[in-house]
Amino acid sequence: MTKALETNKKVGVFIASAIALCVLPFLVGGALGNSWVRIVDFTLLYIMLALGLNIVVGFAGLLDMGFIAFYAVGAYTFALLGSPHFGIHLPFYITIPLGALFAAFFGILLGTPVLRLKGDYRQS
Repeated sequence: MTKALETNKKVGVFIASAIALCVLPFLVGGALGNSWVRIVDFTLLYIMLALGLNIVVGFAGLLDMGFIAFYAVGAYTFALLGSPHFGIHLPFYITIPLGALFAAFFGILLGTPVLRLKGDYRQS
């Protein structure tokens, strides 16, 4: 019985926090302007990069110094396909998956030879 109450309490706190976070932009938007949106965007971006690095280093056991390069490949792909610079201006919902696919392709292309290595870049 106690465990069920703790679980219900955790779910209630989670739902209340989710609702508060959904309503917060509408309440704060007028008072603080749009600068907080940029700050939150950069914070979430760095959180995603840290989680990705945690996956590569923690789960795969690889010491990857070029992790940010794959992020850059996706970002540049999005920028080139989404801007009218080269006469190509694809919609947002097309360029995001294309950028992710390009980054994944180059990650697989450059990561496949590393799978044969053991430890920190030592041949087994």
